Amino acid sequence: MRYPEKRNWFDEIFDDTFNGFNRNGLMRTDIRKKDGSYMLDVELPGYKKEDIKISLYNGNLTISAEHHETAEEKDAKGDVLRQERYYGSTSRTFYVGDAIKDTDVRASYNDGVLTLTIPTPEKKEAETKKFIDIQ
Repeated sequence: MRYPEKRNWFDEIFDDTFNGFNRNGLMRTDIRKKDGSYMLDVELPGYKKEDIKISLYNGNLTISAEHHETAEEKDAKGDVLRQERYYGSTSRTFYVGDAIKDTDVRASYNDGVLTLTIPTPEKKEAETKKFIDIQ
């Protein structure tokens, strides 16, 4: 007799309920290089543009998003029958280098996808030995 494979029903229910969200709390990100810049497409479904903050400090680009929601149902008398609150936040940091300034980064948000354009850092010339004339 062959027994069915053991399944973790909780994980399946969780996966079905939160389909599309990353359980690790990380933002799904695609990174590609185009026209001398890096393009990042960061998935942030359910967030509004106002919920998203982008900062640059010591060469670290941090994207954070926070969402608060309250739902309330009342009966005809105005008594609360149901009240729910939701709070969600996520953040992710990428090292982009010290040569990148905040004015170099371009950002747009459309249909739950944050797109960032970051120029590739200027390559430093290989240092060569330089001689100093003696006078």
